Amino acid sequence: MSATPSGTPTGTPTETPTGPRPEPIRFFGTTWVDHTDGYLLRRVGAAAGSLAAAVAACLVLRFAYQGLQLADTGSFVPLLVVVMFAVCSALAFRGTWESFTRRPDPDRQSSLRGLLTIGFVGSLVAYFFRSLIEAPGEKLHRQEYEESRRRHEKRTNRRTGNPSKKRRRS
Repeated sequence: MSATPSGTPTGTPTETPTGPRPEPIRFFGTTWVDHTDGYLLRRVGAAAGSLAAAVAACLVLRFAYQGLQLADTGSFVPLLVVVMFAVCSALAFRGTWESFTRRPDPDRQSSLRGLLTIGFVGSLVAYFFRSLIEAPGEKLHRQEYEESRRRHEKRTNRRTGNPSKKRRRS
């Protein structure tokens, strides 16, 4: 049996499962549900990739800082740039880390988009640390999926028979 890029197995029986389906996670598809099809390898790859991207981003920021020093802008501008990137990275880390456990408010996200873009290193570091624990966002997706399955089970267990054939009480 092979797997599609989204992580769902192919070659399974044509029987369509009833109820809610798990929402795929980027890089993991739906393998987070039962930790199959190279889930651990994907987690290791996601952690290594995000760490490598964070290191590369820090090198690029270092080159930018050296460019400011070569431009001889004084000591205030480089200090301001370092503080700006540090604060934005801390805010991006916090926002990304929280988005793994609860859905972010879309209005707040859109208002902070520029700030979070500047602090992209913080987002990459948060993704790295979360990949060491689980697939980033797995906890949130698992809670939502189990809740929707529980509601579906509750709804389907309550229904028995064809409601149109029930006798009416007089």
